[in-house]
Amino acid sequence: MVAGSAVVLFALEQRPAGYAALALGLVLAAVADAVRPDPDDRWGLLRDLGLVAVGLVAVSSISLEADLTNAGMARFAVALSAAVLLPWALDRFAFRTRTIVFPTGAGRWTRGMWLYIGIVVLAGYLLLPFYFTQSGAYLNWPALDSDGDIARLFVGVNAVGLWDELFFVCVVLALLRRHLPFATANVLMSVIFVSFLWELGYREWAPVFTIPFALVQGWLFKRTSSLPYVVAVHLLFDAVVFATLVHARHPELFDVFLTAVR
Repeated sequence: MVAGSAVVLFALEQRPAGYAALALGLVLAAVADAVRPDPDDRWGLLRDLGLVAVGLVAVSSISLEADLTNAGMARFAVALSAAVLLPWALDRFAFRTRTIVFPTGAGRWTRGMWLYIGIVVLAGYLLLPFYFTQSGAYLNWPALDSDGDIARLFVGVNAVGLWDELFFVCVVLALLRRHLPFATANVLMSVIFVSFLWELGYREWAPVFTIPFALVQGWLFKRTSSLPYVVAVHLLFDAVVFATLVHARHPELFDVFLTAVR
C-alpha cells in the first residue's frame, strides 16, 4: 500500500486518494507489528514505512512538472531535499537505527563496471532521441527560449538525477530491505521511482525503459555498495537526456543523434 500510493500520488496525480492509501498502508503496518511483533524491534515495520511515507509526502507537496523558473527550482530544491534529509535525520537521531547511509564503496571500479557505463551511454544515445521525438515527450519539459533556460535545464536534470539515487536507493530501498527479500524490495522501489518519473515528464511509453533502469540501479547499489558509481551511471544517462531535450527543441544543437525523428 505504501509503495502503491506513489502510483496514485505521482502517476495519477490524485493527492488526497494517494494520502489515503499511504495512511492505510501505515495502519496495516501497525497491525502487522502488533500481531507478529519482532522481539528485537517492536514497531520496526511501522517505523521504516513511516520514514518512506515522510519522504513521499515531502515530494508530493509540490507539482513535479518541470519548472525552470527561480521559484520552480527553489520549490524542487526544498521539497526534494526534505524528502532525503527528514527520513535520514529521524533514522539517525530519533530512532538511532542508522539504516539510511550513503556508502562510497571500496576499491577501484572493475572492468565490468566501466563496460556497463559504456553500455548505458550507448543505449541512451540510441533510445532516448527516438523516445523523446517519436512520442513527443520532450514537450513535457519547458520550452528552452534562451541560453539561460538551457543552463537551468542542465542543472535541473543533474540535480534530480543525483537526488533520485539518494532517495530511491539510499532511503526507500534501504528501508524496504530491512523487511523484505531484496528482489521484492527492489520491485517496490521501482514502482515508486517510475511513478515519480512519470509525473516529472517521462510518460507515453517511457516505463519500457525506466522500469528496467530503476531495477538495475537498485541491483548495482546492492552489488557495489557504491553510491558514487550508481550516481555516475545515472548522471551519464541524464547527460544524454539533457542533450536530447535541447536537440528536440533546437535541432541545430547537439545534432549527433541518428535515431531522432524529424
